[in-house]
Amino acid sequence: MEFKRILVVDDEPLMRDFLVLTLQRKKYVVEEVGDGAQALERVKTEFYDLVITDVRMPGISGEEVLKEVKKNSADTEVVVITAFGAIENAVGAIKLGAYDYIEKPFSADRIEIVVEHALENQRQRDENRTLRNDRNQLLIQLKEKYNSIVGSSDIMRKVYDTMEMIAPSKATILIHGESGTGKELVAQAIHYNSDRQNKPFIKVNCAALPESLMESELFGHEKGAFTGAIRTTKGRFELAHTGTLLLDEIGELSLPLQSKLLRVLQEREFERVGNPTPLSVDVRVISTTNR
Repeated sequence: MEFKRILVVDDEPLMRDFLVLTLQRKKYVVEEVGDGAQALERVKTEFYDLVITDVRMPGISGEEVLKEVKKNSADTEVVVITAFGAIENAVGAIKLGAYDYIEKPFSADRIEIVVEHALENQRQRDENRTLRNDRNQLLIQLKEKYNSIVGSSDIMRKVYDTMEMIAPSKATILIHGESGTGKELVAQAIHYNSDRQNKPFIKVNCAALPESLMESELFGHEKGAFTGAIRTTKGRFELAHTGTLLLDEIGELSLPLQSKLLRVLQEREFERVGNPTPLSVDVRVISTTNR
């Protein structure tokens, strides 16, 4: 169990005794000093989770104690005690960084609640800082991992997160975005961070070839299947076997070819042009489109 350290600063002995006994009852580690000068010496050399200080004290005021606390440890919470009706002192303290204020007279329940809330605020702030640091460290690791891609905006963080999630999977992927936004780089990064990274990464530009040649390009053809087919040729699916096939700008693919592509995705088999015998294939398909 972590015990929270609290420093009580007040020139009135009875008030100090009341605060110390109340807080010790809640299992806090409590120290006390009787003036601002002693408080300044303590906070320069010691860390406290919380400082409770009266605002008006002879010599060094509670506001000066507050300033010094925040100067030495911004993580330390400060609660100030102010006389009834002296709201301007409390407002000034809040502006200087105090968590809250308590007006005299107050009950033990009141101080317990304020202290509990102040320490909970500190805990949440520390937790959020840890999460941010962890998140930033993860982003650095992801950028190093996907070093072909630049950017650290919130949108790019979501892209990195998605890539990290889907790269190890066997899922078929569609990447969409405007031309020039790096869709192919994302596809490459997914492949080279998957369990297929040492297998082929084959690309087909669906917008670059005429429809009459695209089927042969994807599925291959047998010798004599059409004029000019002087030898049996493997298609991109066969060449990408056990690896990844990138279908760039798949929106340009004709509807008849899309239906044949659907069969490959569903059945994991295809037919070469000129040969009705189905061939099995193990290929992960990644597609891109600007539509």
